[in-house]
Amino acid sequence: MLLRTLDLETSGIEPPAAGVVELGWCDLLAIDGAWLVDFPASILVHPGHPIPPETSAIHHITDEDVARANPFSGVWPHVIGESATTPDDRPIAAYVAHNAAFERKFIPAEMTGAVPWICTYKCALRTWPDAPAHSNGALRYWLKPDGLRRDLAALAHRAGPDAYVTAFLARELLARHPLETLIAWSAEPALQVRCHIGKWRGTPWSEVDTGFLYWVRDRDFSEDILFTVGHELACRQAAAAAAAAARADG
Repeated sequence: MLLRTLDLETSGIEPPAAGVVELGWCDLLAIDGAWLVDFPASILVHPGHPIPPETSAIHHITDEDVARANPFSGVWPHVIGESATTPDDRPIAAYVAHNAAFERKFIPAEMTGAVPWICTYKCALRTWPDAPAHSNGALRYWLKPDGLRRDLAALAHRAGPDAYVTAFLARELLARHPLETLIAWSAEPALQVRCHIGKWRGTPWSEVDTGFLYWVRDRDFSEDILFTVGHELACRQAAAAAAAAARADG
């Protein structure tokens, strides 16, 4: 089995106004019951327009760097999809990305076909809710995955190193959960850890007043917030029902 971790550096946030400037990937290989993180790779991509200075300030990729690069249409088929090159010609069982919703804006379903995605960000929220933060870099330094090489993980905000770090996060998740569970969690909205609204900002959702949860539920917040609130209310209702049943049995 092979899982391919992907990372994109782009000229902005929303396509088609923004384009890909770098594609990075790193494979996880299932060998003898364990997951091996392969070496990362990356390729520069011409976005089809000038790169704004404010985005170059993040990844340090400039117009001069991509002047001779191919467009994304000439690059992705070698890395993504049925014709992608893989070690030992292994089929890709899943694509992996940290906050995969961003990559999927630039890599639509027609590129990946029926191959599912794993979002290490969504899975990390459920697996390590007590982590100090859930960014790629923060989880790397908090988890300290065994075998991660600092030279291959540098520089941050470059596609190859970021894909490499994400591959190690995926390996840590796979040590704790079945692949099918990670795929299922990734298909759902993010189950947030802390509230970011009003006077409850910064408070774990598990500690937010129930009345406030109902207030949020009936308003037009993001799908992640509404999913989280619905989950928390369901947990409280289940706990109340269990407590009532225990009292009745007693």
